[in-house]
Amino acid sequence: MLGTKFNKRGFDADTYSSVAEWCNANNAMIEDKGEYYEVISIPLPSLDEIKADKISELKTIRDAKEVEPVQTDKGLFDYDDKSRDRLAIARQALTDNGGGSITWTTADNQRVPMGITDFAAINGAAAVRSNALHVKYNELKEQVNAAQTKEEVEEIHWPEA
Repeated sequence: MLGTKFNKRGFDADTYSSVAEWCNANNAMIEDKGEYYEVISIPLPSLDEIKADKISELKTIRDAKEVEPVQTDKGLFDYDDKSRDRLAIARQALTDNGGGSITWTTADNQRVPMGITDFAAINGAAAVRSNALHVKYNELKEQVNAAQTKEEVEEIHWPEA
């Protein structure tokens, strides 16, 4: 079927449809060549493209893990952008008022008293986790860059916790 050409004049939708189905099942596509259509192979990605895609995938996983809730001795705390802003505001308010504590709702809906050091502990735990995530990402990225085949790249995965 590869290399099959069919004219745009006298277009037959049934033929086009059956050719399209074949293409979908056989890594091919119908390319518009101006006066006619032609069935061509979809080029396979290069090893460099496969590596770039894998590195992007690993970076996306790392970035998602960086905003997961953070565990401290006070509980589990949300750590997305909005939560980090709220945590910083609460910590700053306590600092501005000379200390004390406020009641905070954790990611799992527990209400706990929080002081300045408790808020600092959240950031500290997040920083330790972030560093570990970046170290793991860089190790995996080095493995991807050292891979010699598509199969070697495909064997590289972010480890489950």
